[in-house]
Amino acid sequence: MNEIDGPFDVLIVGAGISGIGMAAHLQAKCPAKRFAILERRERLGGTWDLFRYPGVRSDSDMYTLGYEFEPWREERSIAPGDTILDYLDMVVDDHDIRRHIRLGQKVLSADWDSAGGLWTLRLEAETGKVSTISGRFLFLGSGYYDYDDPHDADIPGLGAFGGQIVHPQFWPDGLDFDGKRVVVIGSGATAVTLVPAMTETAAHVTMLQRTPTWFVTRPSRDRIANMLNRLLPAKIAYALSRLKNILMGQLLITRSRNQPEAMKEFLHGQLAEQLGPDYNRADFSPPYNPWEQRMCLVPDGDFFRALKAEKASIATGRIATVDATGIALVGGQHIDADIIITATGLRLAVGGKIAVSLDGAPVKLAEHFYYRNAMFSNVPNFAMLFGYLNASWTLRVDIVADWLCRLFNQMDKWGVDVATPHLAPDHGLVENNAFDYFSSGYIKRASHLIPKSSNTPPWQISMDYRSDRQEMRHAPIDDGVLRFGKASAGASTSSA
Repeated sequence: MNEIDGPFDVLIVGAGISGIGMAAHLQAKCPAKRFAILERRERLGGTWDLFRYPGVRSDSDMYTLGYEFEPWREERSIAPGDTILDYLDMVVDDHDIRRHIRLGQKVLSADWDSAGGLWTLRLEAETGKVSTISGRFLFLGSGYYDYDDPHDADIPGLGAFGGQIVHPQFWPDGLDFDGKRVVVIGSGATAVTLVPAMTETAAHVTMLQRTPTWFVTRPSRDRIANMLNRLLPAKIAYALSRLKNILMGQLLITRSRNQPEAMKEFLHGQLAEQLGPDYNRADFSPPYNPWEQRMCLVPDGDFFRALKAEKASIATGRIATVDATGIALVGGQHIDADIIITATGLRLAVGGKIAVSLDGAPVKLAEHFYYRNAMFSNVPNFAMLFGYLNASWTLRVDIVADWLCRLFNQMDKWGVDVATPHLAPDHGLVENNAFDYFSSGYIKRASHLIPKSSNTPPWQISMDYRSDRQEMRHAPIDDGVLRFGKASAGASTSSA
């Protein structure tokens, strides 16, 4: 194995929204830092390169999914996947990041050497060639989807189907669904995006759901934001639009939690406007309150237009079995199909399934507490980005990257190169995980993988962006929790 150009100051895993955001903050705030971005795919973009199914788009507005430092300039605030990729490409080029990206490099493992104060990563290229690379600080921006293995819903009889079976995560090039009867199994954001996109040429598309989902409708173009863009300089207009949408999102979540029945009626009122007063309420009434799972966004009501035009339909029920010609439901209904799409959910993968170790001893992140929404108890020079479940992922990217840059600059002033969030064995922290509020299947299935969280800073991961932003911008770096040291000296101190 060969060492690749190391050691670096910072190693970033993933060239998606998280990794690109971290790199842009480094370029702006820590220009002397030498860093590399390692990306397993042959193109940057992460999720937005992985998912290529018809109609793929953002499920939140681009004024918050865009970076704080890079205004979103398109008219549509709910944007298709290729437009989001164009935005990421622009950020990479405008901030001189592309030369730091190493594509086609899958990270297999990461081991921390205490004596040298370095992370050593084992990489595997598509050719099978294995190499290593080392760096002082490791940032995992690899997202939270398992790119290789989506959730298997164990659909009975699926192997007997005589038509084509497709999973959205592995969408085949040139899939022909013209004039075909399509059944999309699932009711989440992917299904709700696929249905209206496929009805353009398919004979009929049925969304088969076991459990309904809460939907919220909004225009794909933000009228106020577009007006501000015409009247104000781009950065000011963007900042105001971003703040507006953050506040609106938080208001929706707060009302959902404090007044769930009122929110249900508001959402059903939107449905009545879209589908008419005689719509089947049972198909749109989940057995959980709004925002206990991520709410599905329907831009411009496209999904509802397809239903109203009878190009699409909803079937609610459990699958008895799949047969050669379609799907039989418990209760006797049969849905004929030429193509079945299993939009049954994703599998969560913490840290990109990278084998992390300290001096050769495996690290199980689920046994460690979050520190400041990014680092982990007793793990040195290591951060991992996990975005918001109730807001745009990028909101966390910006505040975490900003805080890490403050940390790096302070460490340089003090002449130290190791930072470890110290937590004693008898810490007495009470676990209160923000993930517990969400009942989404992919969260529950991965509960054993999710790191621990307390109910107070700094030992938590929070789902409250505004309080997080305030906390992380003003909390002192030398907070009595972080331990600093110099690897070459083999000693650490509580402050510099």
